[in-house]
Amino acid sequence: MSMLYVLIPLALMLLAAAAWALIWAIRTGQFDDLESHGWSVVLDDDQRPPPEPGEPDSEDATNAGDSVPKDPDSGEKPS
Repeated sequence: MSMLYVLIPLALMLLAAAAWALIWAIRTGQFDDLESHGWSVVLDDDQRPPPEPGEPDSEDATNAGDSVPKDPDSGEKPS
């Protein structure tokens, strides 16, 4: 019987902590968008992310010295 004097307040403190955690999660927007993060793994990313400002594109960096693109059918070997 004396153990109930310990368990009941302990249970009430745990209940209060769980209620506080639930209210905090709702107020901070933890439950706003539950679907998009799960679907982001499934969806295919076909596009590359845009380059950061100031960085050349990967195509611009590879063709930086070429003013005229080479014709692959012209028979010239690229240098």
